[in-house]
Amino acid sequence: MFFGKLMPKEGKFFELFNQHGEFIVQGARAFIQLIENYGDLGLREKYTSDVGHAERQADKITADVNRQIHGLINAMDDILDLLQDATETMSLYDVKAMNADILRLGDLSAKCCERVQHAVTLLPKLSDHATAEAAIKTCEEIDRLESDADRVMRSAMSKLFREETDVRELIKLKTIYEQLESISDRCEDVANLIEGVVLENS
Repeated sequence: MFFGKLMPKEGKFFELFNQHGEFIVQGARAFIQLIENYGDLGLREKYTSDVGHAERQADKITADVNRQIHGLINAMDDILDLLQDATETMSLYDVKAMNADILRLGDLSAKCCERVQHAVTLLPKLSDHATAEAAIKTCEEIDRLESDADRVMRSAMSKLFREETDVRELIKLKTIYEQLESISDRCEDVANLIEGVVLENS
């Protein structure tokens, strides 16, 4: 995990950036040696190889940083995308009123989002044991809320298919239930990423 590597036990928050900087210096020093010894074919090949090695190692760090940052931020962005999708669906489908199941799913989704935001605020301080424990506890709360949303959706679907006689209304509500439950799923994805960060630092 990016944040796990970025926040090791020693508390060196920018460890990966420091490593990248070291490879820059290695590459620069090899480059100077290449220039100074350019007339020696053997040394020219050696220092050319050294520059290439430093560049490849730095590329690995860059790729790791980009992959892990994008993984977390994309998982977070998916949450808001689904909130927008659900909002637009209610308007496009001309939903006239909210029922109790939509309200329950919406409430669980909002609570999950609040816990995600709290967990993210703890990331810079995970080297502190108490903060790491608080992050795990928050992620567990998100997991429980996601399980609650699953149960509410299953119950809502069962009731919908047993009681709703208007096929158009059934399709509308089924879509909205699924979208709302998906919000808690995406929150759980973020929680899983953060739990992985904490475990790497434990």
